[in-house]
Amino acid sequence: MERSETCCFTGHRPHKLPWGNDERDPRCLTLKRSISREVEALYRQGYRHFISGMALGCDLYFAEAVLELKAIYPDATLEAALPCPEQTARWSEHDRSRWQSILDRCDVESVVQDHYDRWCMLRRDRYMVERSAVILAVFDDSPGGTKYTLDHAAAKGLSILLLDLNHPEAPATRLLREPDLENFSFPI
Repeated sequence: MERSETCCFTGHRPHKLPWGNDERDPRCLTLKRSISREVEALYRQGYRHFISGMALGCDLYFAEAVLELKAIYPDATLEAALPCPEQTARWSEHDRSRWQSILDRCDVESVVQDHYDRWCMLRRDRYMVERSAVILAVFDDSPGGTKYTLDHAAAKGLSILLLDLNHPEAPATRLLREPDLENFSFPI
């Protein structure tokens, strides 16, 4: 797939979301609607290939939004970028089942490396960024993998669309983000 037609996603896991794992929370439902709205807007702008890192929380919300989009626009494709085959090893049975259901409906499955190590998630994030022209993010400005991914996206010149976790109903804002190069380094 052409990089110019590709969008990747980054966002927080449940432990950083105000509602945790309670996806029935109205704030979560609002965020999911906003992700779907932004995914469709990106499709209308010409993006056809979407990459999810398939982590718990926002990554899975994004993947499910793309699957909903594919039901309307069959030329949209979803890629699962897996950090390693053991990604779900410590997840609950319910979460593994949901993940597998999404994976089974993906058009492409990419495994970034064949074993777990402490950097495989960051390598997965780099993989997604380096194949995309735009990144959609759910971010609250906290340190961690989402910030790392956004800094890498900025360094690579991607357009950055940000959904504000504190105002999930608001449209995504396009960031003119300078990478935090002073604190940015790939650890290996």
